[in-house]
Amino acid sequence: MDETRNHWWWRPGWHQGRSFYTWHILVEDQPAIHEFAKQLQPELEATGVLGPIPLEWLHMTMQGVGFTNEVSDGQLDAIAAAVTERVASIGPVAVTLGPPVVDPEGVNLPVRPVEAVDAVRRAVRDGIADIWGAGRVPEAEDRFVPHVSLAYSHTSGASLATIRDILARHAAAIPAVLTRASLIDINRDNGMYQWTLIRRASLATAR
Repeated sequence: MDETRNHWWWRPGWHQGRSFYTWHILVEDQPAIHEFAKQLQPELEATGVLGPIPLEWLHMTMQGVGFTNEVSDGQLDAIAAAVTERVASIGPVAVTLGPPVVDPEGVNLPVRPVEAVDAVRRAVRDGIADIWGAGRVPEAEDRFVPHVSLAYSHTSGASLATIRDILARHAAAIPAVLTRASLIDINRDNGMYQWTLIRRASLATAR
């Protein structure tokens, strides 16, 4: 597909006012990513088909838990504790983001090496399985493509060619060190992903 597709269609189970518990890697502590986004996002917005993500909501999607009305407080607390214990032995993860790419629903920074981030996700999945069993862990295990989105498409049918030309002028690679995963309560009511932080889980055991 060589045209944009509106990212904000309602996926199965989602509707206005409904939110979801999920583990993401947030990037509020990554100034190099923020600086790159500030340079690129105005050009993306000028296309008229992309909505830049505000810096405070930049994130790396990782592993869902479930809709908030389907997970009890006790289950969530237990999962948070189990995941925190599982990821504590991983240690900080050095990665590189970029260069930016476009797909029909937006522009993102691929994260490499994939295996390094996948190790964090597997630990999160193992923590969920500790509480619910492996058969109840949501989402496919083998379809994880780590990335940090910079803008989402709000228009369908526009050519991706112009966006690719813009990205060719911003072919940077950004080093980062990931130190924690975050459990959040996320919603998409306002044409963007917004969340409340529930718990941070360090990738390194405190000494």
